[in-house]
Amino acid sequence: MEKDKRRKTGKPRKTQPIKSGEKLIRLNKYIANAGICSRREADNLITAGVIKVNGKVVTELGTKISRKDKVQYGDELIKPEKNVYVLLNKPKGYITTVDDPYNRNTVMTLIRDAAKERIYPVGRLDRNTTGLLLFTNDGELTTKLTHPSHKIEKIYHVTLNRNLNKQEMEKIAGGITLEDGLIRVDEIAYVEGKGKKEVGIRLHSGKNRIIRRMFESLGYKVIKLDRVIFAGLTKKEIPRGKWRHLKEKEIDRLRMLKKK
Repeated sequence: MEKDKRRKTGKPRKTQPIKSGEKLIRLNKYIANAGICSRREADNLITAGVIKVNGKVVTELGTKISRKDKVQYGDELIKPEKNVYVLLNKPKGYITTVDDPYNRNTVMTLIRDAAKERIYPVGRLDRNTTGLLLFTNDGELTTKLTHPSHKIEKIYHVTLNRNLNKQEMEKIAGGITLEDGLIRVDEIAYVEGKGKKEVGIRLHSGKNRIIRRMFESLGYKVIKLDRVIFAGLTKKEIPRGKWRHLKEKEIDRLRMLKKK
């Protein structure tokens, strides 16, 4: 009787024919691996009825397919790509965009030989901000690294137009209220051996121009802004304007990042 009760109350199992030796993959993962979006966003596309498998609309979440199946997003055929991860030490004077109608220098020109796959910047750095910028076609990881709920750590080296006094450093440490709310940093300190015009700031906020705006609110001008650490990645052995592929252990570490 107990066995029959479990059968009635348990969730129905999804069955799907599997060919001998064939490996199946979840449809949302297949879409995310193509660099189109995250798995969660892929679920939204599936339920919206804009994904076809072998010419038929699929709306059921959890659907599994083989790599031989043809998947379409609207009328476009989705081709799964190998995930690529490229870390750039961005120089000054380049904008973080895939395409620019005004023909300005973009970061894409710096990494054009890094991969045959289509890769995109994770977040952005201002035109005059230098330092670490990650590129990938891993849509799920991009969402994780850019969504505020994951609180990804960043460390910046800031050079100001004049000395930062202790009182105003304490103001920043305690939180600065800007037009879009209270901004807190995790840590701020003078850069060792550099004088009081240069400070290091550790924070999780990803708001636009946040560091420049904090200092401008106190009457300072940021002369140089360099991102030296992003999500545990560093600029070590990457000259300005150059790039490198992430190592497997670095990729694994990024994937293991959880909400704090």
